[in-house]
Amino acid sequence: GNQRNTHIGLYDLQTKQNEHLYMFDKDLHIISCSVNNERTLLAVSFRQYTEEETTSQLLQSVSKYLTLLIEIHPINNVRVLKAVDSCVRVQFLYPVEDRNASTENRLLLVSEDKYIEQFDIRVVAEEEHKVVIQKSGQLPRAKVADDLLWAQWDMMEQRLFYIIPKESKSTLRCVQFYPDENFNSILESHLDISVNDTQLKLVNFGYDYCQDQDVASKCMNLQVFTSKAGGLCVCCSLASDTPDEIVYSIYFLHKGYNKTFTVSLERTESHQSKEVAFMNLDYYVAAYLPGQFLHLLNIQHPDLLCYNLFLTGEDARIDTLQNCSVRSPLMSRVLDCKAGSLYAMSISESALLQLLQKSKQDSERLAALHCALLYFQHTEDLEMQIIHWISENLSTCHSFDPIQEFIIASLYCRMCPETQNLDKLLPYTSLLDWIGVVPGVICATDIISLPVLDFQNSKGFWERLNSNLESVKYAEPHLHYHNNVLRREWRNLSEEDFNWCSLCPFGDFCLFKNQREDRRTTAYLRNIFENAKKYVLASIIFNLSYFVRLVPLFEEEDYQQQLLMGLMVAQLKDHLMRHLQYVGKKKIDQIVLDYVANLLNLVHRIMKEVWRRYQLHSCVFCFDERGSAGEFAVFHIMSRILEAAHGMCMPLPPGFHTLHLGLGVRCLPLHTLLHYIDNGVLQLTETCVRKLLKDLDDTEQNEKLKFSIVTRLPEALGQKVCQFWDHPINANLIARKYVKLLLEKLGNKQYSTPVPERFSVSVEFLPLNYLTNMLAEIENQGVHPYEKQDHVNARFVEETALKHTMTLLGLKSS
Repeated sequence: GNQRNTHIGLYDLQTKQNEHLYMFDKDLHIISCSVNNERTLLAVSFRQYTEEETTSQLLQSVSKYLTLLIEIHPINNVRVLKAVDSCVRVQFLYPVEDRNASTENRLLLVSEDKYIEQFDIRVVAEEEHKVVIQKSGQLPRAKVADDLLWAQWDMMEQRLFYIIPKESKSTLRCVQFYPDENFNSILESHLDISVNDTQLKLVNFGYDYCQDQDVASKCMNLQVFTSKAGGLCVCCSLASDTPDEIVYSIYFLHKGYNKTFTVSLERTESHQSKEVAFMNLDYYVAAYLPGQFLHLLNIQHPDLLCYNLFLTGEDARIDTLQNCSVRSPLMSRVLDCKAGSLYAMSISESALLQLLQKSKQDSERLAALHCALLYFQHTEDLEMQIIHWISENLSTCHSFDPIQEFIIASLYCRMCPETQNLDKLLPYTSLLDWIGVVPGVICATDIISLPVLDFQNSKGFWERLNSNLESVKYAEPHLHYHNNVLRREWRNLSEEDFNWCSLCPFGDFCLFKNQREDRRTTAYLRNIFENAKKYVLASIIFNLSYFVRLVPLFEEEDYQQQLLMGLMVAQLKDHLMRHLQYVGKKKIDQIVLDYVANLLNLVHRIMKEVWRRYQLHSCVFCFDERGSAGEFAVFHIMSRILEAAHGMCMPLPPGFHTLHLGLGVRCLPLHTLLHYIDNGVLQLTETCVRKLLKDLDDTEQNEKLKFSIVTRLPEALGQKVCQFWDHPINANLIARKYVKLLLEKLGNKQYSTPVPERFSVSVEFLPLNYLTNMLAEIENQGVHPYEKQDHVNARFVEETALKHTMTLLGLKSS
């Protein structure tokens, strides 16, 4: 103030105003102050005299520092807590927000002499919420920590982290303060960190510029960060013998290892600070050196370097933070110590997408993709922009498949927040390892001992951290669901020779192997297909009708995809039941339902955005004209989706193969189309082949196309669709297959003399007479291979065979 008074106020973030709390009628050098939850008590630590005043009073016994406890509502008594020659920091403890006003307050005093103690302050309530300290002599106090070298206060969770020397290593401990209890030492972890023991280093106990500048030169830059998912990280910068290198370590205590990064600086101006600032962004930890680099480390999946985003140059600039005198007192908050400003930190969605678009390195692309999905939680606009990027970069990503990573990472981000520990059981990437490098960065990984926890009935962070540690103890990589078993069973079933047989009008079906029913296999596969039907239905409901109107996907029976879908359901259920037994079968069924429905929805989502982008419409399923450039681009993207699905052993939505084949017919030359079919890229479906045979006329080019398709049809499918092509060549094929099936069913049965003449044309060719009469006799006895196709009979075979014979003999042109 103008009168050289010292005012203490409390800044309100909502009103942007200061609330006046107390005033000293002297210009004081305040070290630390804290107000209680009810704003009735104020603790203040300050330096009593300047250096000159202290020198002039050497003969007097006067303490250099003073710590006071002041009643401020109403302004009344002042009590001296400490009068010492060492600096003291003060910090009130805060109970839970919904708790009523308490008659007991607790205050932490942190001494420069390397100890922390707690004062219990009882107050007496008066009218209008006014309180006074209970006059009971000396305030009760208890020692919290002793012989410490470093301490950090976590205001939001009421936790105290501190480090003490122990043999050749340092020991990190954590004390948790509870609203209705005292305090417990809840964590202990041994770290291979050499902490300077000449002076105490404090983090988040208020900021004193003069003292912190003095301490910074003598003590290590170290901070502890926690995340909502139960992550616990210790970040520290290390001394380097090379002037153009920066070395820092991140101890991922919840994973059981630490990573040490050595970064080569692009330029080493002498005036630039070499102190790395660490910032907590919940899912990420940021290591920042202005003008040099910004390193975002993924806390949940720190094992692979490709999930870390390392930026340099202009990309690494953080707005308004031009120096490195910054701290992260709260999650996503940064205090610029020199400027005295507190900033809210967040990752810019637009900047991240811009980086994804322009990046030329696979490591940056992969890290930006995962960061966008994990940090922004799959907003629709973000997904649309990512899908557009994927459609443009299908061939530029060499070390990973962007479609696979998008689907797996999106599923992970959608599903995991719903159920505890699900993040340890579902896959988050398609990569098993990463052999790439980040230019200018050297990373070394060391295994460390897991922290020891000691808590009872503690929820929230400690429970989640304990769950993470238990996962590490029991080999976490093996907990994540993978498709090895699914792929093996899918391959075995796909290679079997199954024939489909309809059992009832409700659409149930079973499988027969080599014409003999295997009851066990039938029951198992019936269950698989029932599951698949349920999940397909859920997927269709999930996507509503808008997408079907936009993209012509047909709701058809794709038995192979249903089989794969059913197998995935069974495998995923078994996997979750082994590790989530406490959740219950009904909940697990719902999780699996949501997982498969979301999986199919993501494929729908890709298709919808691609369809919109190239402005296609439903007429692409007509075969009367060639495809456009847009259709060819969509066909190429669908081929990559198919490749990605095959790599993940993932089912595709009903109608996908039909639409893919329809685009292939429109866009590809015949020899390429047949090559794709022969190599399994395009799959012949009943819907598409039937439409192809019915809609195309029989020009020479179309006949060649139809004949090439018909000859490649599986036998069962060929019997169903070939009759829709009214052409002599097709009739000849039908007749041949009909005779073959009749003779196979005939077996060793003996028949009487052939039935008298049934010829529509008199023929003297005895072998033909005998064959047609024998077929007629078989038909009369009820052996019909085409039970639902009455127009295929002996007379049809007779006429077809006669025409074919006369053509071969040159008696009549075909």
